[in-house]
Amino acid sequence: MSVFALKIDIADNQFFTGETSPLFSQKQAQQARQFHKKIAGYQPTPLYALDELAGLFGVKKILVKDESQRFGLNAFKMLGGAYAIAQLLCEKYHINIADFSFETIKTTIREKMTFATTTDGNHGRGVAWAAKQLGQNAVVYMPKGSAQERVDAILKLGAECIVTDMNYDDTVRLTMKNAQQNGWEVVQDTAWEGYTTIPTWIMQGYATLADEAVEQMNAMDVKPTHVLLQAGVGAMAGGVLGYLVDVYGPRNLHSLIVEPELADCVYRSGVKGEIVNVGGDMATIMAGLACGEPNPLGWEVLRNCATQFISCQDAVAALGMRVLGNPLGNDHRVVSGESGAVGLGVLAAVHYHPQRDALMKKLGLDSDSVVLAISTEGDTDVKHYREVVWEGKHGIPG
Repeated sequence: MSVFALKIDIADNQFFTGETSPLFSQKQAQQARQFHKKIAGYQPTPLYALDELAGLFGVKKILVKDESQRFGLNAFKMLGGAYAIAQLLCEKYHINIADFSFETIKTTIREKMTFATTTDGNHGRGVAWAAKQLGQNAVVYMPKGSAQERVDAILKLGAECIVTDMNYDDTVRLTMKNAQQNGWEVVQDTAWEGYTTIPTWIMQGYATLADEAVEQMNAMDVKPTHVLLQAGVGAMAGGVLGYLVDVYGPRNLHSLIVEPELADCVYRSGVKGEIVNVGGDMATIMAGLACGEPNPLGWEVLRNCATQFISCQDAVAALGMRVLGNPLGNDHRVVSGESGAVGLGVLAAVHYHPQRDALMKKLGLDSDSVVLAISTEGDTDVKHYREVVWEGKHGIPG
């Protein structure tokens, strides 16, 4: 067996309380899922059991939720954006979310609205998609270095897309400023003082994928012992973990929050016990996780209920992409992008590490472990995906 050491820093959560949040619960997730079920083309994304890989890695089961198959958008993000926009419109026009339909709202809106957001690609695409479904406008800002393929995907949905010369967090501030000046509605998955309602809805929308996963695991007659959740601002991680600990109990689920070392604001916050921001370019290949300022709503859930925080180098995500794209035996192939594959990449990096046994013990992994990972995106940047998977970019150091 090959042995190589990729950088994986693991910090135990010293500030764990086990306190759950009523905002991110089974009840809220099921309400969001009822909304998503009414969208044409809705179906749960698959949950694949990679049994041969689990046998190789020395755990009982590895389950991968494949969000590349979400409404033809190649990522999970529309779950949050569409739900938040629907809630926003319900509030504006006094409609119950249970009665919401895209056709009804189209005839109800008296003048066109513009939804604005900042994105690395996937969230903006979801917002643009929802605006198009409703016959509304969308303006999407992206940080410098954004892949042209992700820009083009947003433009194809009829939205305006502007790539700035700033990092993600500074682009968020520009979006807020321009939206205020132009009277646009901001649909952003991070929160700050005075802006919490829409981010809460977005996080609740993300939990649809967790509700599906629990239903699918119940059908398999398994319960997860571990979950790997990647964090950018921590909105998906917080929304999904909030739901899962409500289902299984915070002390019954070993949760691992994973980030790139070049944008590890949640990891650093986990070490310190309070929000720590990270600045600079954050030039990680995990574009969807290149965020330097944690979402306070997500952070509260993660601080209270996460087991451990992980910061890792880009080669870990690249390894995950190659492992998922080149399965063992009869395991299902999963096309997973840079941000989608990092959780599985951690498992692979641990397996091949010279200190494998010590790392397995630290993460509480053994032959009875059932590990749930979320592949949050597919090959949203096909050129880079092929550079990694075909050409070996960000490979194992020699």
